[in-house]
Amino acid sequence: MASILHPSSLLSSTSSSSTTTTKPPVPPPFSRPQSTLSPPSKPLLTKLTTTLTATAIATTILTTSLPCLADSPTSFNIYYGTAASAANYGGYGGNSDKKASAEYIYDVPDGWKERLVSKVEKGTNGTDSEFYNPKKKTEKEYLTYLAGFRQLAPKDIILNNLALSDVNLQDLIANADGVTSEERKDENGQLYYDYEIDGVLGHSLISVTCANNKLYAHFVNAPAPEWKRDEGILRHVHQSFKTVG
Repeated sequence: MASILHPSSLLSSTSSSSTTTTKPPVPPPFSRPQSTLSPPSKPLLTKLTTTLTATAIATTILTTSLPCLADSPTSFNIYYGTAASAANYGGYGGNSDKKASAEYIYDVPDGWKERLVSKVEKGTNGTDSEFYNPKKKTEKEYLTYLAGFRQLAPKDIILNNLALSDVNLQDLIANADGVTSEERKDENGQLYYDYEIDGVLGHSLISVTCANNKLYAHFVNAPAPEWKRDEGILRHVHQSFKTVG
């Protein structure tokens, strides 16, 4: 016998068989909290920059070789030259007080040594005095003189005549990159010729004048490295020469 199902039972049965399963909510993915760094303040940047600058300066000072003070003398001694003849060399037969009988003067850098000029050298090429740097003997100054000159000849002739008795000067002129000359007068109106010779063999400053019926030539010579290092000192020495009396 067929059973007749009540509609409510059908609904109940259908409802119970089609129950929907609800899934639990999925949590959002884990995100790491981000930390925000604030920029350093201006005082901190200033302090850091100052520290780095000071460190750089200190490093430069420690790694840079400073020039030796002994290589750059700043004091000078006055030399009094007598231009005495070979017969009276060293004061023999005359006044040994150089200052009282001086015919010329020039400055000598402190620490330079005097080279004793022999009578033979004095009588042949007229060398009267010479000083040199003991650290580099070719850096030097010296004076020669010739008797019988009342006045200066033209500049070019004078320089060529000086080179005739000075082999080193001949070589310097022959290999020079440039030779300049000029005239000047001192406070007493005395005329001087100044020469400057620049070359691969070295540098030379020469000052020539006439007085006391003599021609005086003052030389300042230095190799290229010493010239670059001591140019100020050497120019001072060159400009200090003058005749007296």
